[in-house]
Amino acid sequence: MAIELWAGGETSDGEERTREQGGDASAGHAGLGDASVRHAGLSSSRAGLSSSRAGLLPRLVGGGTAGNERLTATTGIVLLVLLAVISLTLLRLHDLLSVHLFVGMLLIPPVLLKMASTGYRFTRYYTHNARYRGKGPPQAVMRALAPLVVISTVVVFASGVALLLIGPSSRGELLPIHKVSFIVWVSAIVLHILGHVVELPRALGIRRESLALGGRPEGLGYTSGGGANWHRSPMKAGGAGRTLSLSAALASGIALAVVLVPQYGPWLHTQHHLLGGR
Repeated sequence: MAIELWAGGETSDGEERTREQGGDASAGHAGLGDASVRHAGLSSSRAGLSSSRAGLLPRLVGGGTAGNERLTATTGIVLLVLLAVISLTLLRLHDLLSVHLFVGMLLIPPVLLKMASTGYRFTRYYTHNARYRGKGPPQAVMRALAPLVVISTVVVFASGVALLLIGPSSRGELLPIHKVSFIVWVSAIVLHILGHVVELPRALGIRRESLALGGRPEGLGYTSGGGANWHRSPMKAGGAGRTLSLSAALASGIALAVVLVPQYGPWLHTQHHLLGGR
C-alpha cells in the first residue's frame, strides 16, 4: 500500500513536472513569438524609415540635368517678372524710387540662385561629368554672352548696394557706373532670354502636344489621361528641392529689402529736396 501510494505520488509529481515543463516550453515559444513579432515590427519600421528617406532624397536633390535646367528656367521667369517691374520704375523714378530700391534688393538672392544653377551646369560639364557631357554645351552664342551677363550682373548690383549703403554723397562716382551697367545688364539679359525662349517649354517640362490638345501639361505631373501622376512624372524628381530653393531665394530677397528700408530715407529725402519739395 505504501509502495502504491508512493508510486502514485511519484506519478502525480511527474505529471506536474511534465505540465510545468510544457508550460515553460509554451511560454518560451510564446516569448520567441513575441520577440519575432517585435523584431519584424522593428524591421518594418526601419524599412519604412529607410523607404521614406529614400523617397525624400530624390524629391530634394533629384532631377539630374533636366532638374538643373528646370530650376534655371523657373528662376529665369521670376527674374524676368522682377526685371520688368524694376524697369517700369525708371519711367517715373522720382515717384517710384522706393519701389526701385526695394525690388533691386529683392532681386539679389534670385540672381545668385540663377548664377549658381548655371554655374553648376558649367562646372559639371567642364569637369567631364558624363550626364552633363551627354547633354552637351550651351549654344556658342550663349557661351560668348555669358561673361558679359555675369560681369554686368556683378557690377550693377554691387554699385547699387554701394549707392544705397554709402548714401547720396556717392552719386557723383557710383551713379554713372550703376546706370551704364544697368543698361548693359538689361541688354545682355534680354539677349540671353531670347536665346533660350525656344527651349523654355521643354525646360519646364511642358509638352507641346499636350498644350495643343488643350489638355494639362504632362510634364507638370499629369498623365495623358488627365489624372495626376506625380510618381511617374519626371517633374517630381527634385521638385521639392527646386521649390524650396526658389522660395528661400524670394523670402531672403524680401527680408533683405525690408531690413534695408531705413537706408532708403536719405535718398528719398535728397530726391524730395532736389525736386523743390514736391
